[in-house]
Amino acid sequence: MKFLRNLLAAILGCMIAFGIIVVIAMIFLSLVSNIEDTPNIKENSILELQIRRPVNDYVGTNTMDPFAGIFEDSQGLDDILQAIETAREDAKIEGISISNNFIMAGLAQTQAIRKALSKFRESGKFIYAYSDYFTQKDYYLASVADSIFLNPVGGMDFKGLSSEVLYFKDFQEKTGVKMEVIRHGKYKSAVEPFLSNEMSDANRTQIKELLESLWNSMITEISEKRNIPEENLNVIADTLGGRTPEYAVRSRLVDSIIYFDQYEEKLRNASGVNTGETLNYVQLDDYMGYSNTQIKTTGRDKVAVVFAQGEIIYGEGGPDVIGQGIINEAIIKAREDDAIKAIVLRVNSPGGSALVSDIIWREIELAKAKKPVVVSMGNVAASGGYYIAAGADKIFAEPTTVTGSIGVFGTIPNIEQLAENIGINAEQVGTNKNSIDYSLFEPMTDNFRKVVQEGIEETYTTFLQRVSQGRGISMAQADSLAQGRVWSGVDAKRLGLVDELGTLEDAIGEAAKLAELESYGIKKYPKYKSGFERFMEDLGGSSAKTRESIIEKEVGLEAYNIIKQIKIAMEQKGIQARMPFILNIK
Repeated sequence: MKFLRNLLAAILGCMIAFGIIVVIAMIFLSLVSNIEDTPNIKENSILELQIRRPVNDYVGTNTMDPFAGIFEDSQGLDDILQAIETAREDAKIEGISISNNFIMAGLAQTQAIRKALSKFRESGKFIYAYSDYFTQKDYYLASVADSIFLNPVGGMDFKGLSSEVLYFKDFQEKTGVKMEVIRHGKYKSAVEPFLSNEMSDANRTQIKELLESLWNSMITEISEKRNIPEENLNVIADTLGGRTPEYAVRSRLVDSIIYFDQYEEKLRNASGVNTGETLNYVQLDDYMGYSNTQIKTTGRDKVAVVFAQGEIIYGEGGPDVIGQGIINEAIIKAREDDAIKAIVLRVNSPGGSALVSDIIWREIELAKAKKPVVVSMGNVAASGGYYIAAGADKIFAEPTTVTGSIGVFGTIPNIEQLAENIGINAEQVGTNKNSIDYSLFEPMTDNFRKVVQEGIEETYTTFLQRVSQGRGISMAQADSLAQGRVWSGVDAKRLGLVDELGTLEDAIGEAAKLAELESYGIKKYPKYKSGFERFMEDLGGSSAKTRESIIEKEVGLEAYNIIKQIKIAMEQKGIQARMPFILNIK
């Protein structure tokens, strides 16, 4: 019986393994058969700008890899912008249709796409926009269009920006799990959610001023394109003057309310296609692959673009995490490559480890000694994100970039009360006076707090020195701009924290100018594993992202966000230079 059981198990295992191999082989053959395929772009084609996946500044896979883009869960902003630029010069593309997006991109990323579309319109080609429901960010993007259309039974969200911050003081007291907080004395908004049940007046003021600055940037652009005075747009927001399709038309937020088939008829007229004929749509994903093959390299000289995106955490790093390993390797490669004449560091990060931030800062200093280094800021370049940017020759930010937050803190979990509640007692034994520095199960000692506080103050001073040196201002001036205060790109320029307002393209142009280049190509760093490679690695088990998606589905988005914030706080190691709270703008 044992022999038969083992035999059957072996046969079953072989069958499963064979089945997996067959499935992989079929996928491989299907992909290989399409390697040479490029989208068939016909005359009078329309680029359909539907952004269905989350947008990262950079996906980082090899564009020549036949599996690039397969199983990717995000889209690269750089690829989207390249596709729009290619379409601008493509004689077969008559125009762009922006339809039903629900865009999953940050405000600065959305602004960058909008600017690229504005440049596309300058070619004389049309842009139309349609939606069953416009979210606020979708409408901001769509407002660049020649005409905007809304479903007759649809709707739109236009009410101004807001943000919600969660506070955990009562939660800590009720559960017995608390965060011991150590911070620079004046850094008042940092980790406030762990110290209070409500928002301080100072924190409320800074968030309100930040939101107003971002909102003003948005409505200024909407006002210019829609020819609606800014004060009128604020009245519309205050009165919810676009909450129904009829109101949206009266407020001139949209041009007409029509069904999608009627919208397609307008696209036919604009693109020169006869009534009843099929429209020649080109999907964005397909066109991005095509546009990457159209990139023209001019000359041997290159400008390197190093993408640093995600939280800053000690280690190797990856597509969504900035570690000193991958980023410094990329900076070194760019620094040592004689063909690369300048470096652009694209930063999209709320910060993180102060240690890693300084390690990366040092590598940028070494690179700057050999060739120009320019920073381009994305959605957010705050705290540690600003730290790694501070030493650049020039800093560019989008008007809607969130930056600043110059400050440091430490949070250490403590479960003394929980342990007491459930009957756990911990005893410690050590050899020296300070050998037992801290225990999760005991109150923090005054001596340990003093030692950590010294480290916080020293790191804060070092941060100010980096800002002072990089921006050419005194330590006192740097300190006056610090204290964890966050700023929009507009305010950061006014205060001297950044040099110019502009896109990544603008930053690249400035880097080339500093290097005295007239013609050049772009080389992007770092390179990451493709979605297909990650899929193959995860085939044998559940990936972290899969587990997270399961939890989110089970508990709901709001509860998941609370769990995620607590998890992030519990996992923080060492002194942190990061945004003082998660700022979710909506």
